[in-house]
Amino acid sequence: MNEYMKNAAYGVICGDALGCPVQFESREEMARHPVTDMRGYGTFNLPAGSWTDDSSLTLALLSSLKDRNAVDCEDIMKRFSDWMYNGAYTPFGFAYDIGNGTRNAISAYHRGIDIHCCASASERNNGNGSLMRIMPVCVYCAQSEMSEAERIQTIEEVSALTHAHPRAKTACGIYGFMVYQLIHGEGSLTDRLQAAMYEAMDYYKDEPELDTYHRLFDLASFAKTKAQRISSSGYVVDALEAAVWSLISEDSLEASLLKAVNLGEDTDTTAAIAGGLAGLYYGMDAIPGSWLEKIQNRELIDSLLD
Repeated sequence: MNEYMKNAAYGVICGDALGCPVQFESREEMARHPVTDMRGYGTFNLPAGSWTDDSSLTLALLSSLKDRNAVDCEDIMKRFSDWMYNGAYTPFGFAYDIGNGTRNAISAYHRGIDIHCCASASERNNGNGSLMRIMPVCVYCAQSEMSEAERIQTIEEVSALTHAHPRAKTACGIYGFMVYQLIHGEGSLTDRLQAAMYEAMDYYKDEPELDTYHRLFDLASFAKTKAQRISSSGYVVDALEAAVWSLISEDSLEASLLKAVNLGEDTDTTAAIAGGLAGLYYGMDAIPGSWLEKIQNRELIDSLLD
C-alpha cells in the first residue's frame, strides 16, 4: 500500500477517534470542555483511540481495493455487510454508530437487492455517510490512468452504494478533485483545494446541485467566515464545508482536526473528512505520536496498509 493511502487512512482514523467520545455534543458544551488531545469514554463509553463507522467503512473499502486491485462495487458491498452484521473492520469486533442511509442500503443488499438499487436517491438521503468513507477510492482513482470523467464517475458510483442523491454524489466528486490536487498539485493547502474547486465547478457546471456548495467557490473568502456561520451537522453540505473550513483556517494537521472536533455535533465525521485531506497534505509525521499510540486495534489497520 502506498504512502498516500497510508497518510490519508490514518488522517481519517485519527480525526474519527478524536471526535468519537464527544459525538453529538453541542458547540456550547465543547466550548466548556474543549478537546485538546485524544481522550476516551464519553458518548459511546469506549477507551481513548476508539474509532467508529467512518473508519470501519473506510477500511472495508480500502481492503476491497487492496484485494481486488480494482473498484468492485459488489465486493465493496459484501465487505460493508460483513462490517454491519459480523463486526469486521472494527476496533472491538462489533459495529456501532451506523447512519440510517448506510444501514438501510446495507440491509437491502443483505436481503438480495441489486447493489445499484440498495441506496435511496431521495433528497432526504443526503447525510455524510458516503463522503466520510470515500477517501480510499479517491486516492486509488487519483493514482490511476483514468480520465477525469472516469475518476469522478467511479467515485460517484461508490457513493451511490449507500447515498445515491446527486447532492451526496457531488460532494464525493468534489472531494475526489481535492484528493487529486493534494497528490498532484502544487502550492499551499488552500491553493490546491482552490484549484480542485475550479476543476469541480467546471466539471459540474451543468449539475444543479453544484450551487449547494457555493460557499466553497472562493476559499480565501470562505476562510474568513466566522465559526457561528459554520454548521457541523450530519448533512453532507455542512460536513464538507466544516471540514474544508477547519483545514483552510489553520496551518497544521493537529490544529485543523481539533478545530473540526470542537465545532461539536457530528464531531467524528467532520474531523474524519478533514483528517483524510490533512493526512495527504501534511503526511504521517504531522500526526502527534501520542494520538497514534492510542489508536485501538492498530494491528488490523496496519495489516490492511501493509
